[in-house]
Amino acid sequence: MDDPDAPSDLQILAPAMPPPLPGASPAIVARWFDAAAETTPPTSDGSLAGDHAAADAFRRLATATNTRSAYRSAVRAWCAWCQVHGRPALPANAADVAAFLAGERARGLAAPTLVLRRAALRYLHRAAGLATPTDDPRVAETVAGITRAAAAAGEMPRKVAAATDVLLRQILAPIPDDLRGLRDRALLLVGFAGALRRSEIAAIAVERLEPTERGLVLTLPQSKGSQAEAVRIPLPYGTTELCPVRAITRWRAAAAIEAGPLFRRLWAPGPARPGGLPPLPRVGTAPLSAQSVGDIVQARAAAAGFDPAAFGGHSLKRGALTTGMSQGAHPAQLKRLGRHKRFDTLGEYLEFGDIFDGHPLKGTL
Repeated sequence: MDDPDAPSDLQILAPAMPPPLPGASPAIVARWFDAAAETTPPTSDGSLAGDHAAADAFRRLATATNTRSAYRSAVRAWCAWCQVHGRPALPANAADVAAFLAGERARGLAAPTLVLRRAALRYLHRAAGLATPTDDPRVAETVAGITRAAAAAGEMPRKVAAATDVLLRQILAPIPDDLRGLRDRALLLVGFAGALRRSEIAAIAVERLEPTERGLVLTLPQSKGSQAEAVRIPLPYGTTELCPVRAITRWRAAAAIEAGPLFRRLWAPGPARPGGLPPLPRVGTAPLSAQSVGDIVQARAAAAGFDPAAFGGHSLKRGALTTGMSQGAHPAQLKRLGRHKRFDTLGEYLEFGDIFDGHPLKGTL
């Protein structure tokens, strides 16, 4: 689905909607936050009000789009809870926030989801210029108790399987050389070679692929690990069927893509004419969504005989880093490839295989 129409210049220049008055109905708070969480950088008209509006917009843009989307869902849930129980949504009472989180846990929500919801309520109050109730000891201890209870119950964060080079070859094997197959093969190999997240794969534009003697250099305007500056990612020429450059070349030639989004939606062809060849799918103009990228990874894994529920968009990134680790790459190189700020974050992406093979005391005991 295409993005909604861009706002007009008048909308862009309009001052940000003021926060609702204390005690406003939860429905009004939810509508205000939906509008406040989504914004584009305005072009100020030079007035003081315009400059203030621009500053407000840039502050909201400091939080990633996906995070703001998750916050909107969390605030809607909070406002619905307040509506049911007749409690104020803004400003919130710390005891109510703790009760809300406890109730959501009792309804089966995972501990990480509740940590995110607490962060969303902190963001809501800061956006409204109010004191944050989420730092109150009652809230902090409730979240700590939920996290401890989840760990005691054996709940572990779900991690998708790492699509290592060995698994990736198996996933690629049954993919045909039709138009859809060429697109999906290129998508999988680019995601693997660049250790890319699904949103980064979806956002690739042809104009950001720079040919060099050793491969392509992909420029990402932003990445999760580098919000403030662009990053350059090498996609090397390879000598095997895992070469991302040849896969891109074949896909672009078949789809006649000269500019714009690299990975696009394919529309089903119309009915075949009597006696004629089956028509080819039509190549769209809009990029795939991040969700579509994850769906493609799962579908291709299923076609190769794997459980699709074990795979997802992050499988390519985890697979690349795990493969690099198994080949003896230095942790600093892996950190750079994965664009992680810290080594502990990198560790979350690595799959260490047999825990006995890697035991530090192997051969000593």
